[in-house]
Amino acid sequence: MSSVVPAAKDEEELKRNKRKALKALNEEPYNDGGKALDSSIKKHQALTKRLKSIGYDTRDQTLKDIETLVLAKYVDEIVPATIEGLSRCKTEKDVWSAVEIISALHRRFPDTFTRPLIAQIATGLVPPSKAALAALPPEQREKEESARIVRQRPLIRVAAELALVGILKDVSGRNGGEWIMKTLKDLLSNDPSLTSLPLLSTFLKSYSRPFLGITGPSPAKQQASSDATGADNAETQSPEQVIINEDDELVEKDVRDKFRRMCEGYYETVSKKLVKEHERLKEQDRRNHDAYVRSGEIFEDRQQAYEKMAKSYEKLQTSCQTLSELLYLPMPDLKAASKKSDSILLLDGSNSRGEGQEETFVGNKWEDEEERRFYEDLTDLKDFVPKSFLGIEGDNDKTNGNNNPANAESEKQAQADAAKEVEKLEAEIKSLTLNGSIPTSSASADNEDEEDEEDVTPVPTPPRTPSPGPAIGPGPSQMLTTLLAKLPDATNRELIDQAAVDFCSLNSKAARKRLVKFLGQIPKNRLDLLPYYSRLVATLNKYMPDIGTDLVAILEDEFRYLQRKKGIVKELAEVRRKNITFISALTKFSVVPQHLILHIFKVFIDDFSGANIDNIAMLLEGCGRFLLRNEETSAKMNAMLELMRRKQSLTHLDPRQVLVLENAYYQCNPPERAPRQEKQRSPVVLFARHLIYDVLAKKTIDKVLKLLRKLDWENKDVVTALHKAFTKPWKVKYNNVSLLAMLTYDLQRYHSAFSIGVVDQVLEDIRRGVEQNVYANNQRRVATMKYLGELYIYRLIGSSLIFNILWSLVTFGYPDGRPLPGQVSPLDAPDDFFRVRLVCVLLDSCGMCFDRGSLKKRLDTFLVYFQYYILCKDPLPMEVDFMLTDTLEALRHDLKRFKTVEEAATAVDEMLLSVGQVIEGDGGDGEDSDGGDDSDEAARVGEPDEEEDLITENDTTNDRPASPDAVVLLSNSQENHGPSKEDEEDFEKELAKMILDSSVEARKVDKKAALAMWDSAVIPGGRKRRDEAENVNGVDGHNGENVMKFTVISRKGNKQQMKQLAVPGDSALAVQTRSAQLQDKVEQQELKRLVLDYEQREEQEETKSNVEILRNKGAKARYTKDA
Repeated sequence: MSSVVPAAKDEEELKRNKRKALKALNEEPYNDGGKALDSSIKKHQALTKRLKSIGYDTRDQTLKDIETLVLAKYVDEIVPATIEGLSRCKTEKDVWSAVEIISALHRRFPDTFTRPLIAQIATGLVPPSKAALAALPPEQREKEESARIVRQRPLIRVAAELALVGILKDVSGRNGGEWIMKTLKDLLSNDPSLTSLPLLSTFLKSYSRPFLGITGPSPAKQQASSDATGADNAETQSPEQVIINEDDELVEKDVRDKFRRMCEGYYETVSKKLVKEHERLKEQDRRNHDAYVRSGEIFEDRQQAYEKMAKSYEKLQTSCQTLSELLYLPMPDLKAASKKSDSILLLDGSNSRGEGQEETFVGNKWEDEEERRFYEDLTDLKDFVPKSFLGIEGDNDKTNGNNNPANAESEKQAQADAAKEVEKLEAEIKSLTLNGSIPTSSASADNEDEEDEEDVTPVPTPPRTPSPGPAIGPGPSQMLTTLLAKLPDATNRELIDQAAVDFCSLNSKAARKRLVKFLGQIPKNRLDLLPYYSRLVATLNKYMPDIGTDLVAILEDEFRYLQRKKGIVKELAEVRRKNITFISALTKFSVVPQHLILHIFKVFIDDFSGANIDNIAMLLEGCGRFLLRNEETSAKMNAMLELMRRKQSLTHLDPRQVLVLENAYYQCNPPERAPRQEKQRSPVVLFARHLIYDVLAKKTIDKVLKLLRKLDWENKDVVTALHKAFTKPWKVKYNNVSLLAMLTYDLQRYHSAFSIGVVDQVLEDIRRGVEQNVYANNQRRVATMKYLGELYIYRLIGSSLIFNILWSLVTFGYPDGRPLPGQVSPLDAPDDFFRVRLVCVLLDSCGMCFDRGSLKKRLDTFLVYFQYYILCKDPLPMEVDFMLTDTLEALRHDLKRFKTVEEAATAVDEMLLSVGQVIEGDGGDGEDSDGGDDSDEAARVGEPDEEEDLITENDTTNDRPASPDAVVLLSNSQENHGPSKEDEEDFEKELAKMILDSSVEARKVDKKAALAMWDSAVIPGGRKRRDEAENVNGVDGHNGENVMKFTVISRKGNKQQMKQLAVPGDSALAVQTRSAQLQDKVEQQELKRLVLDYEQREEQEETKSNVEILRNKGAKARYTKDA
């Protein structure tokens, strides 16, 4: 340790000698030696480029070019290039290299180079504009400040070196110590956020010895400081008082002393700021713990505010520690937190608060933490401006409120008056209870007499904000005018607090009167400014109490004037609102005396009529909660509210006034509500709900499925919870409904009963929604319909259920199941289009699957009836019409849209006739008249083809009498006719093509198999060539020869050649080929028979099912076959 300080002193001595030598060189006149200088443009451009990146690496070449080049014509380019290069000097070597280069240029061009360079360095070290920073958002402001520190850090180091080597000088011609001190003072003053503190730390690390005369402690003291512990030992680290030879110093002694006092004073300010932030952090910590005890959690905004405050405190503490080490001053005494574990860092439940501490009362006078900070956390001007600006001397900044006996007597008198008012209120309440009439107070009578005596004068125009006149010259008046002009734009806490700090520098009696006059003439339509102006007044009122007193007097006079003119209601309504809002805001800042606001409320209650009812409502909304929750005014405010409620019950008011009073009353005094009881769920159930509601996504569905399968499916509670989660699709994100259906399908393979229960519950929910039609459940019904469509996509339900739901949506609730124009249904009003939405949602989910075969015909049939259903209603709203158009365009882009009910009804009748249904009466039941086609599933459109649905349908129609005259003719023209010749040819063509495609695999079989499949090969040349081959590829007895002809295909060049080859019929090749052909024909005929039998059987089942359903509906059916 002892060898460190001598080494540091030797290094400092070496630096001082280098600076003295360079300073002496700069003071000597320049002598070029008469040598010729180079004027090469290329070398000059290279020098300019190197100056833009000044550093230790380019130092030698740059100095050589400066000595050998002309440079006179390029000085204007060299100055900005040098400034740009200075911003890139990071290390001490780079800074010293830059100083040597600047010194070389200074010796050659002291006027044309040095003066503009110093001017640009001074411009780079100018403090930022407060107005420009205040206009930026907090994040952008922080970025701008960080960038400024990065730019100014190398400039302040270079400027300090230039001052020490004699280039940068003061006005008086001395070294530039005062210039550096003034620049740093400008950067550090009026900086409440201490953003320029890193600049001072950077400066002191390198230049505390030459500019402040501070040297490190002696080795003995450092050893004692390192061995000892405690706060007292920190004070022993004081600068060593050494004998200094003033002739060797580069900065004058008086400048060093002033500089050191300035830095020590700034350090004292930083220390006070650190202590204050430490107290705020502990207070916020305590409040967070109280909130955790009350609610059981810390809200995110509160936690983020605490983390931001802690981060700022740690940064400030680090900076203060650095200054303490550089200035050899002790750190401030920070009171340690109490040993009780009431920190929010221990919120895991392991510790709790002490038993002696009590929780805060539940009824808070502020709605949230942000409002509390706005009205209670005011800026202390003493920390930002000199005490002389505030009119206080030294530490005697206490007001005379506590020590002045006159103020004490006035407080006692105010308390006595308040007690008398409470007694009067209680007497009035008793009189109201006994007599049941509203007494008229003498005050209100006097006001009415005054109103009668005075004539109704025209409504005065509200005064406008005075426009600042042109100032003769710069001065306090012009600065105050500028400040007042900026106040309407101060619409946040930072801007209004900065305005209060700026006003302190202009503080005078005339300025305060002018400010009060300005605040008393706020435009009546700028109510948004009143809370911020009230904060401005409250901030200044601590040290300038006449501002608050004068402004309250102006508002009180305006209130009395408006009470005298209470007969003028509409014209003065906005003025009344502005007056009461301003008074309410000042009340919450404790600027308006309590007895005054209670008196104003009492005046309104005494004259409980007309405009005063609206005034009471505005006052309760503005500061009613504050007065009711404040301990000092709670009793009086409760008595006044009780009196107001009694007068309200005895007075006949119009509905608007009753509503206004009720809203205001419950806003300031909300009713007590019992805490919501949270359901108690087991951890396993909570985990399952978490998987479905929070974790389920496209990327995690496999993981969710595995975890769900691992649950205890034997546990009834777990299965019940999963069933509820899977049958309530409205609780998951709408985009995740398809994923929920996918999970249901995946679980079907392992727990089929569970998936069946989910489908049953979904169908039951849809049916119940159609039967009840409750508006509150519309969102649930949309999600459930989307879920049903996704279940069909994943093959959990059949198409018959989908069409059954579709037909029930357009027929349920109507007589005989068929809507008619102008017909009102209690479950589906003509102006209720929610069923149309449901149909569109279901078709959007699964309608794209009905694009071929019988399903396409069934959907076309339904769309015809659906259009008829829509036209029976009122005209569609725009959004429903757009939804319907999008759905139909996606399903059938060429669908013909009917424009009238007659066209739709005709199309429906034609649809019914197309299936042969002719039912007498009014058209029959809607589900029987849906029509359809006679192929596949289209024979019974909208009707269930499953056994369970058929049983249900029979149960619901057993009571319906049969119609003996109804006859249904069903025809089937293709029964037992077998395939046609064209069908057989197409079948053979497809089979041959399939065999040709598999020829690659056929090459891998043995020769016997190849010979057996030879006859199946397809000869190029089309149908005719294949027919010829069939005629010759058999045993031919022509000319008495028993031979079999084969076609041999060969290739010559790019052409194929075919030759006929006669093989004896009794050869092995002919026998094997003949047997293979016969076997293929037998298999082909068997396959044809199976396919045709399946189609005929399906058609017969469809027909029988259709006949059975029609008979259950009460119609007689006769089955006929076409000849």
